[in-house]
Amino acid sequence: MAQLWGGRFTKETDQLVYNFNASISFDKKFYKQDMQGSMAHARMLAKQGILTEEELERILEGIQGILADVENGKLEISDRYEDIHSFVEANLIERIGDPGKKLHTGRSRNDQVALDMKLYVREEVQAADALVRELLEVLLRLMEEHTGTVMPGFTHLQKAQPITLAHHLGAYFEMFRRDRERLSDLYDRMNDCPLGAGALAGTTYPLDREYTAELLGFRGPTRNSMDSVSDRDYLIELLSALSTIMMHLSRFSEEIIIWNTNEYQFVEMDDAYSTGSSIMPQKKNPDIAELVRGKTGRVYGALVSLLTTMKGLPLAYNKDMQEDKELTFDAIDTVKGCLALFRGMLDTMKFNGQKMADSARNGFTNATDAADYLVNHGVPFRDAHGIIGRLVLFCIERGKAIEELSMEELKGISPVFEKDLYEAVSLKTCVDKRETLGAPGEKAMEREIALSREWLEAHPAI
Repeated sequence: MAQLWGGRFTKETDQLVYNFNASISFDKKFYKQDMQGSMAHARMLAKQGILTEEELERILEGIQGILADVENGKLEISDRYEDIHSFVEANLIERIGDPGKKLHTGRSRNDQVALDMKLYVREEVQAADALVRELLEVLLRLMEEHTGTVMPGFTHLQKAQPITLAHHLGAYFEMFRRDRERLSDLYDRMNDCPLGAGALAGTTYPLDREYTAELLGFRGPTRNSMDSVSDRDYLIELLSALSTIMMHLSRFSEEIIIWNTNEYQFVEMDDAYSTGSSIMPQKKNPDIAELVRGKTGRVYGALVSLLTTMKGLPLAYNKDMQEDKELTFDAIDTVKGCLALFRGMLDTMKFNGQKMADSARNGFTNATDAADYLVNHGVPFRDAHGIIGRLVLFCIERGKAIEELSMEELKGISPVFEKDLYEAVSLKTCVDKRETLGAPGEKAMEREIALSREWLEAHPAI
């Protein structure tokens, strides 16, 4: 067992205890970040005269050699080592001797792991942001293609008013746009370097923390050494942002699942993103949408788990905090996978515009516009509401839509109705006359699409 702290102890750690305590099985995921941080730390030590230039050169060459050997498969990160830090340091000492023993000067595993996690998460936030942006591009393309595709808008899963598919998809564009803003906010807030905080109280060595932060691309060093090693707020923020992304994906998936049913037939899933049944040959199941919906709970669980882990911890570092890694790694991988698959599913999906329009027409989504027609002809709104309620009941009893009634039938409900009602309650009229900011009218949507395109171009990446 390769350990960095054995001097204090007179007997070997029990194997079960060692295995329970070790983190190499999962913290090897940020081996690149650990070596990146070590090289920056070594450069700073040399700048401060703590290492000689010759020692620095040997340390850098040694670490770069370890990195190359890991990546080409010559060197395995094995469970012989307690964690990724001991793996790097032990191999460095084996390769270059005494200079390797000086690398840990002025550093603790507490600030080292805090740095590694921040470096890793910083890259993953950028990767998640790029995937959300790709999804927004697909949404925007579909919005541009479907400004004239009429469909029912729903409340309580009941058909409510006619909208367009572009308008419906635009609601999800807004959700995922906010997701990118949350990731950007998180990236900015977490971008301070904890290296140099030591175990909890800094160090007596004359470290230049500003220089280390600059080398690693941080805004600057963290401000309090105790907070530096015990802060997991940025991970909680990350898991919250990832949970919100999954909530949006899950809501969208739920609608796609409903739209894909035989009862709706609004969408046709591409074969590449569907599966069949082992017993029912007619089935084409929306498994990707269902799995995305299901995996949402997995990401929620990571957030609740970390909140629960942190809620009772005194300052500063506690071993409980090691529990942050596996669940965060899993949540990141889950969300990235869901985003990539969902984008592909949406990009290849076919929309049945005729089915959508028929559903809007047969669901009396133009009833509000019929009431507005009466109001515009002098009928008080409350009376108009009652008249249209009777009109809808009349239609239901006869299996007709409002616009399918004869003028005689309409006047039997209210003498105020005239022939211009047919134009007033046509689905196109109902949608296009709604032109206020954020409404589904074609002109309003064209303005919104232009603004959305402008926003995407102004925010290419974090």
